[in-house]
Amino acid sequence: MKQKTKSALKDKAVKAQVEKDVPVPAVREMTEEEVENPPEPLAKWTNKQRVLVIACRGLSFRDRHLMKDLMSLMPHSKTESKMRRSESLFSANEMAEMKNCNKCLLFEGRRKRDLYMWINDVARGPSAKFQVENIHTAAELKLTGNCLKGSRPLLSFDMSFSSPDKPHLHVLKELFIQTFGIPKGHPRSQPFFDRVYTFSLIDDKIWFRHYQILPEEDGSLAEIGPRFVLNPIKIFEASFSGQTLWENPRYITPAATRQLMKKMKAGKYLKNIQSKAAYVASKPKDSTYKVDKTDEVFATLPTDSEDDEGMAGQELNKENGVAKKKEENKTQQNQT
Repeated sequence: MKQKTKSALKDKAVKAQVEKDVPVPAVREMTEEEVENPPEPLAKWTNKQRVLVIACRGLSFRDRHLMKDLMSLMPHSKTESKMRRSESLFSANEMAEMKNCNKCLLFEGRRKRDLYMWINDVARGPSAKFQVENIHTAAELKLTGNCLKGSRPLLSFDMSFSSPDKPHLHVLKELFIQTFGIPKGHPRSQPFFDRVYTFSLIDDKIWFRHYQILPEEDGSLAEIGPRFVLNPIKIFEASFSGQTLWENPRYITPAATRQLMKKMKAGKYLKNIQSKAAYVASKPKDSTYKVDKTDEVFATLPTDSEDDEGMAGQELNKENGVAKKKEENKTQQNQT
């Protein structure tokens, strides 16, 4: 019995080795298209770019909607609770390190009117500060485009970003690419392009626009939103600190612009008062038409009928005065 069992085990082992050596037949045959265009292997997620989107307290409703729109555009973004105004900006670096983020997008609001945006590299810098103007969110009715959430965008930059005369634009371009560009192979993104981010420089300000690539027509775009304008203020060497690498000489604070507008309005009121006073002073006091001295010849004496009317009026006045005196005397007698 032992020999039989040993021989049976040997036969099973031989059969297993033979089955391993024999190739397994394919389930289906590959088509000619698959042979010519083999599928690409799944790309590994090597670019570990993560962006922390955070806001300080004091934002208006429009600013909050803009922040949410940007978060929806970036699937590689992470959020954190609002910062207090008393906290320093260095605490944002600690939050980014806790969230394993190497880029930070900070929104700072002042007086419920002005919005500032920081874009910085947490690890080594640099960091740039912008003033956000002309904000239009994606929820507005004019922006009718629509595309799939999580798809990768094409970043389009103006030719001025590569000009050698403006080296600060090279730094800003690299910051925009690393912040707004979705890494290839990100698990939350889609592996195709159907949107475009445009960064154009007009009047030393960066205009941001978001478009959808329409699938039906060739090369046509439809704006989705959001849209805003970035007015660069300063570029620092480190994250939220360090030496100032560049400063905008044409930048004017919004408080100063509002003060200038008030002064212009006050000057307009003073000009109106001065113009009225000058108009009154320039009026001629004497008669403006010419008088002929010989016209005195035609000045005639009153006629007899006019004299009779004047005499009749005087007699009536006398009679009225006598009647009033009589009435006064009667009243005095009655009282006594």
